[in-house]
Amino acid sequence: MSDENKLIAVGNIKNMIFSFRGLQVMIDRDLAELYGVGTKVLNQAVKRNIERFPDDFRFQLSDNEKIELVTNCDRFVKLKHSSVNPYAFTEQGVAMLSAVLRSETAIKVSIRIIKAFVEMKKFISNNAAIFQRLENVEMKQITTDEKIDRIFEALENNSLKPKQGIFYNGQIFDAYKFVTGLIKEAKKSVVLIDNYVDETILTLFSKNQEIDIKIYTKNVSKQLRLDLDKYNAQYKSIEIKKFNKAHDRFLIIDSKEIYHFGASLKDLGKKWFAFSKFDMEAIEILGKLE
Repeated sequence: MSDENKLIAVGNIKNMIFSFRGLQVMIDRDLAELYGVGTKVLNQAVKRNIERFPDDFRFQLSDNEKIELVTNCDRFVKLKHSSVNPYAFTEQGVAMLSAVLRSETAIKVSIRIIKAFVEMKKFISNNAAIFQRLENVEMKQITTDEKIDRIFEALENNSLKPKQGIFYNGQIFDAYKFVTGLIKEAKKSVVLIDNYVDETILTLFSKNQEIDIKIYTKNVSKQLRLDLDKYNAQYKSIEIKKFNKAHDRFLIIDSKEIYHFGASLKDLGKKWFAFSKFDMEAIEILGKLE
């Protein structure tokens, strides 16, 4: 079996990614196993190059964070009584590890891990081609520093928006950031169809005061009407209309881009939900709203 085939699959690596301090991270023990070195060896290599690992690349878990990790993942049970808390690495830290460990295997492992980070962050549909091209590059013709630069370029390309994906429970900020990003990029208008609207959705729309916003929802309660009046007194007015013909949630950007959501926008990240972008004209949907 080739070394390439021995590398763990991206899908399995995703199970090793955790969320701490609003960041997607991997724990040093899991990384050491993937790289085929001891945990102590991995952390010693980092310490020898500590200037390459600022806090947003690597940080040590607090006692409470360690308890959370042990509680949610049985394979870390031995950490419960450990006097040394584990270290967490962000995707940038993982990319830097391949330079510190200085091996072709480390680079290939890092690329697979970063692919898993990308999928978890919902960039898979738009970014997969970038990483595929990176993985297909003839490794011997490019220096380690150039490989790391390519990895960082892919990670920092935040302009690409995924067409579909899944947010898991606990990814409240990630889901919120994704939706607000869609709203911020709108140039003219946003239409939301969602049967469960409250003040949290109004907060989402406060991020863009240059566009027209309409919300279609099944019930307009007295509380929602009160919240809307207060919102409109401060911000550009939002129009809310009663509409009881929809079961799913839709976000229409600039009358052309249609996003379907499996959960109400007020519940972003509270439970698993999927989203997808439709490759179809928005005119038909907009016409049926009036």
